Amino acid sequence: MAPQRFHEQFDQIQRSMPDVPLALGPDDASEFIYEKGVVLARDGRDAALVEETVRTHFTEATGLTGDHVRRDSPETNRSGITRIKVGDPGHGDRRGDRAVTHALRAMSEREGRAGHRLVSRNHVVSIAVNSCPGDEPVPAALSQGTNPAPAEGGYDTDTAVSVLVVDNGLTHDHTLVPLLAHVEGDLHGTETDAAGNLLQYVGHGTFIAGVLAAVAPNTDITVRNTLNDAGAILESELGDKLFEAVAGGWPDIISLSAGTSNGRPDGLLGLDAFMQELRAHGTLLVAAAGNNASASPFWPAAYADLPDYQGVVLSVGALRGDGEFGACFSNHGSWVDVYAPGERLTSALTGFDAPVPYLYQHSTYEACRYGFTYLCTCQSPSHVGVLSEDGSVAKPDQVMFEGYAHWSGTSFATPVVAGLVAAHMTANKETDPRAARQQLLSTNTQFAEVRGAHVAALKPAGWRPVPVVQRPVGT
Repeated sequence: MAPQRFHEQFDQIQRSMPDVPLALGPDDASEFIYEKGVVLARDGRDAALVEETVRTHFTEATGLTGDHVRRDSPETNRSGITRIKVGDPGHGDRRGDRAVTHALRAMSEREGRAGHRLVSRNHVVSIAVNSCPGDEPVPAALSQGTNPAPAEGGYDTDTAVSVLVVDNGLTHDHTLVPLLAHVEGDLHGTETDAAGNLLQYVGHGTFIAGVLAAVAPNTDITVRNTLNDAGAILESELGDKLFEAVAGGWPDIISLSAGTSNGRPDGLLGLDAFMQELRAHGTLLVAAAGNNASASPFWPAAYADLPDYQGVVLSVGALRGDGEFGACFSNHGSWVDVYAPGERLTSALTGFDAPVPYLYQHSTYEACRYGFTYLCTCQSPSHVGVLSEDGSVAKPDQVMFEGYAHWSGTSFATPVVAGLVAAHMTANKETDPRAARQQLLSTNTQFAEVRGAHVAALKPAGWRPVPVVQRPVGT
């Protein structure tokens, strides 16, 4: 993980949430981003206990005050979570929040006696938090087609698999793409800055829908713009938004290319109610394992490793361009179920009705290493022109999008796997996505190597490997 890039991502999310002071955690380890001055507790008895215990602790402790401790949301919420204010969010800086830290410590003994978690930070869930590569889309020629290429097979309205993509919405011109004929949902909204340049992450949801539709043509895909604050949302809000997204009916598959680490092995408190209801329905959640190049659990993907959610959640890591090894940026570990191509995929983005410019903001990057350094997304995206070096005052380079893009990340490995599950359902007349998940993994014969481990890999027939340029370490 490159600290400079993480702080740039922090700045971007903070600008998109100007009324929500944020900090890095835990302490200054930069493992995740969270809201200052607020903790979360379950509605009802737990919330009352947290409020009372923290107020008492702060009143008795030197240098703390209980004056700020109070509920900051209704007593009951669809997400089952109460926000509790514990301090002045304007106090301190991004290196942490003393009030939140002490609130967690105040509850530690109570949690030990209860045997379960009672309180949590309010984490930022994002498509790019702590991202290693900080990869940006690269213009791709329409004549080269998509990668994966569209699979054979038609669309049948009576048997189409329903897929909900929870992301940052669709670009305004996505309807001009024949591949996206059966895609609907929310538009992204504002796509360009005052100068007409495409904003960062615009097209992310459209790109994912294109990957999914290419792998599984017999799908009805709905894309939501849940993650429309620089691809991010507060944990306290995500549960409600997920319930809103399924209010009209639970889909067969949910594809979610976002998450956060939290330094714990038991998930996100803010998603607890939704995850329990997910378990009670037949929907399969396919979630990205994250881009931190870390083995730490990344939620909600890591629910796949918890006994209550095995079979309910399918966690997906990314393979590098040749498909033989894990991508340098991909999270990894025993909690990742399967890996799929996630580097230099090609899909729809924007610019079909008129070319749109984009300013590259980043260039060379701390290289990832597999015993050698190779030119992957952790260094710089392939592009036309010369990128401005990090720290340079030179103007970032401008490129033009005319429809397609190359892009990398576990974000894009996730719809590959969601699409393969949907395609398996169509091919085998399987109506249960969780059964399809099990069948697909149990019959899979493809493997790859990730940090020395032999892991399951899923590679669609229409996917074309791309060369990996290698060079000796130190050059």
